[in-house]
Amino acid sequence: MNDDFRVPLIIRGQIIGDGDVLYGGRRGGVSFRAPDLAKYVADLPLRTPSSMADLYSLRFEEILDFLVALGERLDIGRNRHLQHAFRLSCLTSGLSESILRRHFQHMGATFDRGEMRRMMERSCGVDYLEGWVDQGPSIFPGLSARTRAFGARAVHVIAGNAPIVSILTVIRNALTRSDAIIKLPSNDPLTAAAIVRTMAEMAPEHPLSRHISVAYWKGGDEQVEPVIYDPRGIEKIVAWGGFDSVKHITRYLQPGIDLITQDPKLSGTIIGREAFADDATMKQVARRLALDIGAQNQEGCVSARVIYVESGTDDVGLRNANRLGELTFEALQRLPDHLSTPHKAFDTALKSEIDGVRLNDEEYRVFGGRSNEGAVIVSQDDYPVDFSRTLACRVGNIVPVDTTDTAINSVNAYTQTIGIFPESLKEALRDRLAYQGVQRIVSLGGAATMQHNMERQDAIEPVRRMVKWVTEEHAPGELLASLAD
Repeated sequence: MNDDFRVPLIIRGQIIGDGDVLYGGRRGGVSFRAPDLAKYVADLPLRTPSSMADLYSLRFEEILDFLVALGERLDIGRNRHLQHAFRLSCLTSGLSESILRRHFQHMGATFDRGEMRRMMERSCGVDYLEGWVDQGPSIFPGLSARTRAFGARAVHVIAGNAPIVSILTVIRNALTRSDAIIKLPSNDPLTAAAIVRTMAEMAPEHPLSRHISVAYWKGGDEQVEPVIYDPRGIEKIVAWGGFDSVKHITRYLQPGIDLITQDPKLSGTIIGREAFADDATMKQVARRLALDIGAQNQEGCVSARVIYVESGTDDVGLRNANRLGELTFEALQRLPDHLSTPHKAFDTALKSEIDGVRLNDEEYRVFGGRSNEGAVIVSQDDYPVDFSRTLACRVGNIVPVDTTDTAINSVNAYTQTIGIFPESLKEALRDRLAYQGVQRIVSLGGAATMQHNMERQDAIEPVRRMVKWVTEEHAPGELLASLAD
C-alpha cells in the first residue's frame, strides 16, 4: 500500500496540506491522505452572494489574460504539482501512462485564447457576460428589457476518467465569473488540485483564484455534505458522476438548487453497406472504427461499443462482417500508444464473458480477447451480446443487420455519440437518430479523437446553464399608472 500521496484542501487561495485522513484509491492499490474536511467545511460555501462582486471588476479580456497565463504555467516539465498529479494518475487511472502523458503534455494548449472566446460566444454570448443587453421591442408599447448572464455559486462533482474534465471545470468557472467548490474524484484526486494550486501560486489575491476551491471527501459523508449542499451557500450542482452518485446527490435537491448532470452514456456506430464495396474501403473503415473503439482505452462515454453494420445477415453478409471484425482487431493493435494501449486493468468479469461466447461459435466470432489486448466480437445474427452495456477495455461488438432500422431502434436517451460511415448515411439518418435520443453524431473515427464544441455535451449546454440569466425591465410610469384606472 502506497500512502505517500497528499491531496491538499484549497479554499479560495488558501492551501491546507495536512493529511489527517487516509483514503483508498479506486485502482492500483493506492491510498492518499487529505485533510479532515469536517474541520473546514463551514468555510467552503460562499454564504454572502455579494462577495462575488469582485469578479465583475474584471473585463472578459482580463479573464482571458489570466487563463492564458495559467495555461503557460501548466507545463509538466516545470510544474511540480502536475508532475505529482501525473504520477498518481498513472497508478489510479484507467488510461495508460503513454496516454496520460499526452494529456498532461498538452494541458496548457487547452487554454487557447481564441477557442475560449469562441466557446463563450457560442454558449452565452460575450456581450451578455460583459453587460446588460437590450432585448428589442415588446408587444407592450414602451416596455423594454435588458438581460445579463451572471455567475453562480456551484459545486462541481467531477469525474476522473480523463484530465480534460478538471481543465474544463476550471475554464468554465472562470469565464462565467462563477464561484466553484470542486469535489475531487478518488481516481484522479490531484489534477484539479494541481491546476487550482498553480492559480493560487500565480496570483493568490486575484478574484479568479479567490473563487475556486477544491476538496476531497467520501461521497455520503454526513458531516460534510449537508453543509455543502445547502441553498444558502450554493445555487447549482454540476455532477459528472455515475448513476449511483447522481442519485445520491438528488437527496439534497430543494428549491434554490439547480442540478446539471453530465451522467454516463453509451455510444455506438452505424456502418452502411458502402463499407463493403472493396477491400481497400473495408480496411479504411476498420482503421477508423478501431479509433472509435480504442481511443483513450474506451474509458469515455464517447467510445464505441456496439457497432451495427449493414452487411446483411446472409452468408455473404456474415463473411463481410467477420472480415471487418478481423481487420478492426488488427487495426486496434496498431493504434499509436498516445491514443490507445492494451488495458492495464482488464475487467475480469468481462474477460469471463468473452471466454464464454468464444465457445459458442455458431452465434459469435471472437477476434482477440486472449489477454488484455482488447477484442472484437462479431455476432452471427442481428442482435448484440447480452453483456453489451459492460463492454470496456477496448472491446467492441459488431452486429450485422439487413437495414439500418435495427440500429436506429437501438438508440435511446442513454445514447451519447454515434459514429457513422459514409457521410451520406450520416445526413440521411441524423434527424431520425435525434428523434430517438442520440446526442452527438460524428464521422466514423472522430468519436473520441475530435470534438468541435466543448461547451455542449449530452444534448445540453452546461456552460449556458451554469449562469443565471437576469432580466431588468422598464416601462413608462404613466403607462403603469394607467393600468390601475
